[in-house]
Amino acid sequence: MEIGSFDFLKQQDLPAGALYMLATPIGNMGDITLRALHVLNAVDGIACEDTRHSAALLQQFGIHKKCLALHEHNEVGGAQTVIHGLANNERWAYISDAGTPGVSDPGARLVNEVQKAGFRVIPIPGPSSVSCAISAAGSVMLNSEGHFQFLGFWPNKAKERDALLHDICSSIKTSIFFESPHHIRETLLILANALESERQVLICRELTKKFEQIVSIQAGEIASWLENAESLKGEFIILVAGRQASSGETPEYASLLLWANTLSPYLGSKEIAAVLSQALDITKKRSLSNCLRRKRRE
Repeated sequence: MEIGSFDFLKQQDLPAGALYMLATPIGNMGDITLRALHVLNAVDGIACEDTRHSAALLQQFGIHKKCLALHEHNEVGGAQTVIHGLANNERWAYISDAGTPGVSDPGARLVNEVQKAGFRVIPIPGPSSVSCAISAAGSVMLNSEGHFQFLGFWPNKAKERDALLHDICSSIKTSIFFESPHHIRETLLILANALESERQVLICRELTKKFEQIVSIQAGEIASWLENAESLKGEFIILVAGRQASSGETPEYASLLLWANTLSPYLGSKEIAAVLSQALDITKKRSLSNCLRRKRRE
């Protein structure tokens, strides 16, 4: 059946002189949306993170359009080619290798340049590994408000990694990040050592693909799971449940508690209070009060 025969696809116009940020499957080709196919057939050109990768997708659905390589190394310069097309009243789409462009993939700088040039940007939603993983997480992983923070890719540099780990350990929100198969073992062991043993962790591998795997375990079970894992190949997305906040705990207190716990092996309560007072621009009295509350909790 022809895509154009679906009348509901005409519910939104496809204005010329606009950039369409279009989501593509994260693995399973069947996840392409009818609207995405409709737009890809209608545009004059398609900018791609990797033209070789995108060629397989376009060929699968019989789409033949001029393609432009536009990736992280040429994004700003390549944007000018797209803008030139838009100025000539063309429609252009942008697709990354998988999922929604601009989410830990190129696309954000392209959007900035197009908007600065005065042209419209239209999102075409679709597959997302983040929302896919969240939908399989359940209430054990997400608090009652459903709050979470997406942290992108796990960093390779130690300083950035330590900062991210600090954020994950202290946050009451569920933390979500990507990791490659080359570093997943090391990263999971880092989490196992840093988190409370009962903290819930969701390990998602190869979502939507043939060897999809979703495992929900506690941080204290990570080492054992790694020893018996059938495979660590493929792309991973990891969810870490937020820490349990005590009744009546304020965000300020949560932050102070984290810093106090970090400094406690090296300083006494009064010294910690002085450091926090100067670093966070609060009174010593308020800082000391929170440190003493930490002592009472312990």
